[in-house]
Amino acid sequence: MNLKHKSEEDERIEGYVKIDRYDGTKIERIASHYQAILADLGEDPGREGLLQTPVRVAKALQYLTHGYDMKPEEILRGAMFKEDYSQMVVVKDIEVFSMCEHHMLPFFGKAHIAYIPNGHIVGLSKIPRVVDAFARRLQVQERLTNEIRDCIQDTLNPVGVAVVIECKHLCMSMRGVQKQNSVTTTSAFTGEFVNETTRSEFLRLITASLS
Repeated sequence: MNLKHKSEEDERIEGYVKIDRYDGTKIERIASHYQAILADLGEDPGREGLLQTPVRVAKALQYLTHGYDMKPEEILRGAMFKEDYSQMVVVKDIEVFSMCEHHMLPFFGKAHIAYIPNGHIVGLSKIPRVVDAFARRLQVQERLTNEIRDCIQDTLNPVGVAVVIECKHLCMSMRGVQKQNSVTTTSAFTGEFVNETTRSEFLRLITASLS
């Protein structure tokens, strides 16, 4: 199969610049497998609509799992600042997109994260980036929740960390029990958030509307 690709594509559409970086060797290898998969499914990989599908799928998978190339601890360390602030910092409604490792189907939803500083704060944009670093891998929601918690706790050494994730899983909606409206909620806490009073304040803040 002759695959044409670039390690960096620069696509300009109506003033929007899209830059995708791919490992060309991996793209070609993954695409070759998907050409065989299409045939095994009963399709004709040579028909017009499917000619580039193996390459597109390979690129999509590489993008959806680019978290393997990210180092979440370094993301946090790159924006840590000394600050005398000791109240709860909450970042809520962080969009989560991940892939279930059992069926390689998407799950998606929102993450709500809080920490209580212990001499250091972190740039707020880094917390969603940490979520992405772990979510853009083959995952289960339970492990994803713990990994985010542990990364923030171990890197910032705060007084406590709280993580709540709410997701819909297409492996439940599209196959199996086919329950379209099911939502899975997972949580993980350290330090002061183990205390019921502090945890209750966090849960109140992530469900409250400021409008």
